[in-house]
Amino acid sequence: MIGTAQTVQESSPILVQEHTTVLAAENLLVRFGTFTALNGASLKLHSGDLLGLIGPNGAGKTTFLRTLCGLQSHNAGEVKILDEPLTPQRNDLLAHIGFTPDTPPLYEDLTVRQFLRFVGKAYELTSSDIDERIDFWLDKVWLREKAETKIKGLSRGMRQRVGIARTLLPNPAVILLDEPAAGLDPAGRVQFRQLLCDLRDQGKALIVSSHILADMADYCTRIGIMAGGRMMKFGTVAEVTHMHADVRCRYTIVLAKPIPQLAELFGKLTDVSAVQVERDHITFEFHNDRLAAAELLAQLIKQGLPIAAFSPNAVDLEEAYLRVGIGQVD
Repeated sequence: MIGTAQTVQESSPILVQEHTTVLAAENLLVRFGTFTALNGASLKLHSGDLLGLIGPNGAGKTTFLRTLCGLQSHNAGEVKILDEPLTPQRNDLLAHIGFTPDTPPLYEDLTVRQFLRFVGKAYELTSSDIDERIDFWLDKVWLREKAETKIKGLSRGMRQRVGIARTLLPNPAVILLDEPAAGLDPAGRVQFRQLLCDLRDQGKALIVSSHILADMADYCTRIGIMAGGRMMKFGTVAEVTHMHADVRCRYTIVLAKPIPQLAELFGKLTDVSAVQVERDHITFEFHNDRLAAAELLAQLIKQGLPIAAFSPNAVDLEEAYLRVGIGQVD
């Protein structure tokens, strides 16, 4: 047994201490025939780490998550859970891993409570523990009033939440969520972010694969950017967002009034790139250097532009992703 619902409710770490390496992957290689889905992907997560995993379609994110939880075999490399190698012979380690795919498999003719009770029995939890945990997690995923409703009568967002409750029921140390916000409305996403923060603060190690980048910087401790089966960037949110900030910076200019042919004017400026014009707002990339920026501003004023504001933009996660040069988000 991994822990009681009361233990979860009190936000106590389960089985792991702070800074313990909970999940590690080293040079994972997964091939499907001649296609390489993972090509040397690696990571290491400690207790309390929440990794946001991003990348384009076909980057290998889902294959990576399935490999980490033992659902997908790998051709080379190693996965460790709590410093123990995850092998087909170590089924005991699977009890420490929870995985929710983007479309959770559910028994639609069962009620939500019946389904979760079945899951609890599969984990060999006691009946009293099962009932306590079901009530606790249904509260956490805002489905308490749907406990006696058959799953086939639920909306997509509610089914997603049932899948998350199923993952959390055994109280795993490692939680892997593939597009967990799919189908959630804006209010549901806010509540879900709070749930992720609660789990992170309990000392869990979490990976959340998502294309909603605006949310991730608020709750993730680390970011991984994948492409072509590789981990292109991996680090804290600050490390990833400032990885290129020492070279180029994005600036915004606000004009007192719109000026014709702005795009053409900016296109002739030395070292200015990625120019976007929207009426009286211009954004562009230029050297991340105060002196150079001051010289550019003086040059623009000399050309008669009625500049009301000129400022560098803070590098956010979406801009950091695009700067890697992979392509569009899913």
